[in-house]
Amino acid sequence: MKPQRSWSAVVLIVLTAATGRPAAQSANLNAELLKDWTDQKSMMMKIADAMPEEKFSYKSTPAQRDYGQQILHIAGGNVAYLRNFGGKAMPPAINRTATGKAEILKALADSFDYGTALIGEQTDQSMMQTVQTNQYLGPSSRARVIYFLLGHTWDIYGQMAVYLRLNGIVPPASQRP
Repeated sequence: MKPQRSWSAVVLIVLTAATGRPAAQSANLNAELLKDWTDQKSMMMKIADAMPEEKFSYKSTPAQRDYGQQILHIAGGNVAYLRNFGGKAMPPAINRTATGKAEILKALADSFDYGTALIGEQTDQSMMQTVQTNQYLGPSSRARVIYFLLGHTWDIYGQMAVYLRLNGIVPPASQRP
């Protein structure tokens, strides 16, 4: 009696035979994290710059952070979580009470540059090592810390897009070329 093969096993065998190599290719975790990180920096710098300076104190409701505070929240969060990497790069000083557009944009850029430097210090293996973070995230791999920060930043990006639209500004990612 022959054992039954699953369809996935049959497909894998066919793909392997057709290509002459295994179907899965190895990826470089560090390179992928760095690409996502630098792409996000570019997008965040564009959306942060889209609001005129006189509107950086705009809030969608009184209970919300203003536009500038949203940006500083990202910058401060990046630095706070990245400090746990234990790398050689020195964390930037973030003035969480800044109100000027130039200082706020610099804080955002500096926080992403700090992350770029720390990611550059890592290998795929060290990215998978556990570091201690705060009680919210807890012990996590360095890679998980980066993906947590990416997700957190996209969340704030969505809020910032609403702030822009409430002020009659189309977010950069939604503008037609």
